[in-house]
Amino acid sequence: MADFREQRAAVKFCFLLGKSGTETLEMLKTAYKDDAMGKTQVFEWFSRFKNGEMSIDDKPRSGRPSTARTHENVEKIREIIKEDRRRTIEEIVELSGVDWFSHDDNVPAHTALSVRQFLTKNGMTPVPHPPYSPDLAPCDFFLFPRMKRDMKRKNDGGAVKHLKR
Repeated sequence: MADFREQRAAVKFCFLLGKSGTETLEMLKTAYKDDAMGKTQVFEWFSRFKNGEMSIDDKPRSGRPSTARTHENVEKIREIIKEDRRRTIEEIVELSGVDWFSHDDNVPAHTALSVRQFLTKNGMTPVPHPPYSPDLAPCDFFLFPRMKRDMKRKNDGGAVKHLKR
C-alpha cells in the first residue's frame, strides 16, 4: 500500500498552522501532483486531529497482514497454479496459506498498464485467471454474451439520440 506518512505529517503541520482542509488539499496537490492524498483522506485526517488524535499512523485493523506479498508467496501461488490450472481460489488459498490476493480474469480493464501499476504500488499480488478454472461460471460464457446480443437488437437508438442533445 502507498505510504502516505509524509503527507499525513504535512496535513498535521497545516492543521497546526490553522489551515483549512481545502487549503491543505490544494497544497498537497501542488506538491505531490497525481500522488497526492485524496480529498476524503485529507478531511478524515483533519477530523482525527480535531478530535485530539495527533498520531499520523494508521489505526490497527484486521485483514490481510502487510507481509502477505513476498517473493516466496508469489512463487508459491504461481507453482500451485502451474501444477493444476483447474484449482479454485479457495483451493489455492488453502494450499498456499495466503488468504488474500487480487484475482483477475484477464480482461483488458484488469490487465491495463495503469491497473497493473496500481496493484503493484499498493502491494497487491495479481493472480491471473486460469483458463480452465471451475471459478468461471457458465453464465460468463453463455448468459452474458446472449444478453448483450439481445440488448443490442432492442436498442432503437433513442438512448444515443438522448446523449447527443
